Amino acid sequence: MPFSILVVPGKHPLRPFTRSFNAWARSIRKAAVSHPHRPHKAFDLYSRMHRCSIPFDSFSVLYTVRSCANLRDPTVIRHLHCHAVKLGFGSHVYVASSLLHAYVVASFRDARVLFDEMPQRTTVSWNTMITGFAKSGDVEKAGSVFAEMPRRDVSSWSAMIAAYVNYGSVVSGLVLFREMMVKERLFPDQVTVCSALTGCARIGSCGLLAGKSIHGFVVKNSWEMNVAIGTVLVDMYTKCGFFKQAVRIFDMMKEKNVMTWTALICGSAQHGFSEEALSLFEIMQKEGGLLDEACETIQTMKYEPNVIVWTAYLSACKMHNQFGLAERVIDRVLRMVKPENDGGIYTLICDIYVLSGKWDEAQRIRELMTKESVRKATGSSSVKS
Repeated sequence: MPFSILVVPGKHPLRPFTRSFNAWARSIRKAAVSHPHRPHKAFDLYSRMHRCSIPFDSFSVLYTVRSCANLRDPTVIRHLHCHAVKLGFGSHVYVASSLLHAYVVASFRDARVLFDEMPQRTTVSWNTMITGFAKSGDVEKAGSVFAEMPRRDVSSWSAMIAAYVNYGSVVSGLVLFREMMVKERLFPDQVTVCSALTGCARIGSCGLLAGKSIHGFVVKNSWEMNVAIGTVLVDMYTKCGFFKQAVRIFDMMKEKNVMTWTALICGSAQHGFSEEALSLFEIMQKEGGLLDEACETIQTMKYEPNVIVWTAYLSACKMHNQFGLAERVIDRVLRMVKPENDGGIYTLICDIYVLSGKWDEAQRIRELMTKESVRKATGSSSVKS
């Protein structure tokens, strides 16, 4: 085998691998951090080490497992697990914790087996299982794991609060948040606060008092109104019926993402401000927000977006000639409209088909309007540009 193959990757190709094989771990880590959504880069380096018989250390295994968790491929994770055991790192606490996380993402059944076999469990391992049980739908078991923990940190409480809010009882999550602060006297982090505020949003007006209290905590402690906190506050205030405050928070934010804009757009629509919702879509587009991302955010909401939300979205698609994006949701919109009230939406959809050159689809909508006795909105035209 040529000596040039047995050298570390990086800036010094003539340095023998025997003197600093940890450089391989650094390269794997760099690949994992720089390309989190392209785990093959880290895995390729790992495979190259194996082919060249370069000694592995725990870090090279650790960073490869962390990176390959994004593949969500149980076969790859099992292969790495077997190799780690063969190398003697199977009981290494950090390697095992990373394997546990990877299994929770790819195969929760394997994660449960590994957790039961772990000779040493860190708080991170326990927290990972809380999240895993919650995502698998077993919030009760997640609660049992939380109760069994020998020691809990803020992340443990955050994991359990998020489990209740996202997969179980929102009220239980808010009660646990209060217990964490009042009884345990733990200072929550941003993740905890965002989970609690999400819970307040889920129960609507009933969560307003708790949401305002948590907002007060954020202000009192001079936390930055960043994208994560600002977005969840906008969402909470709109869903709890305090729309003016949601607008104030939105205006205060120095940085916004598509989720921030979508939260306010949907809030505007929920409160009957359809023209404002359309205007926000236009402003978002001008400021770099993408309609396809907005659509994805709307479709993944916990509650069903109303007709006004979709009307504003379709109008924005029409205005910016994004007909393909509009067509993705037309069938869904048609299933929720009411012929006696929503004639304007039928006309809007017809306009979109005409402008995109799909005359047969436009004719289908016209025939549907006739069949269902749809009242055409005053002032609408199917030949608007």
